[in-house]
Amino acid sequence: MSPDDRSAGRSEQFTLTAADGYDLAAVRFSPSGTPSGRIVVGGATGVPQGFYRRFAEHAATRGYEVTTVDYRGIGQSAPSTLKGFAMDYRDWARLDLAAAVDSAGDGGRMPVHLVGHSYGGQALGLLPHPERVDAMYTFGTGSGWTGWMPRSEQVRVRIMWNVVGPLLTRATGYLAWSRLGFGEDLPLGAYRQWKRWCQYPEYFFEDPDFPEAQALYDRVTAPIVAVSSTDDRWIPPAARDAFMPHYRNSVRTLVDIDPRSSGLPPLGHMGFFRTSAMPLWTDALDWLSAQS
Repeated sequence: MSPDDRSAGRSEQFTLTAADGYDLAAVRFSPSGTPSGRIVVGGATGVPQGFYRRFAEHAATRGYEVTTVDYRGIGQSAPSTLKGFAMDYRDWARLDLAAAVDSAGDGGRMPVHLVGHSYGGQALGLLPHPERVDAMYTFGTGSGWTGWMPRSEQVRVRIMWNVVGPLLTRATGYLAWSRLGFGEDLPLGAYRQWKRWCQYPEYFFEDPDFPEAQALYDRVTAPIVAVSSTDDRWIPPAARDAFMPHYRNSVRTLVDIDPRSSGLPPLGHMGFFRTSAMPLWTDALDWLSAQS
């Protein structure tokens, strides 16, 4: 471990081991005093944990111990090459995020909350033990069906799915997104399942090869706040509204944010975790504190 002292407390890098033995790079952010609760950040598809560092540091100043993690195949948890790297898209939830939740909840002495981003908010229903999460606040979580997107974005994404993606995967053996400036490369298995699920308006709940999806989500009873920005071109409010009802045994609060009228800069799909959105972090942490 390598401690890094900060005004909020300290952060330390450590290794999580998933149930199948895969080692994952993780960081724990600790408050200067005794934690009042624990937060696990469930990241978006292909987004390294470092993107969430500022949020985690801020949450630590509010008394939370925060864990971030790189899913397998991403960031510091990636192998030397993604070519031939086999994984299921659901592994990020049922193995990797599950390891972070189990680590945060070790001992059961204080509440464990999930702060999700996109895929991270979908992941709660895929955890082997969702009852170990006391509450979830998620941003940009919804169905990835292109029909929910603005028309111009539909065209762009369909070109990516049907033209660019197949060409890249055929050439490299994985989705080499970095060559296009889109961020982290994706393992082939994650790309193919993501593409498949995005053909359905209600995402994987309509996938005939995943008939148990709704039964998995029925296990979730934790309260949820799901926030969507009106300028999110990937997961606008309609996409969120198509997905979140599948958490049907949870008390769900759906929040729409119009950045312009709220005095915020554009948020899109990624802006919630930028420091310019810090007022929204306060809203999230206030709500989580009330659930403890």
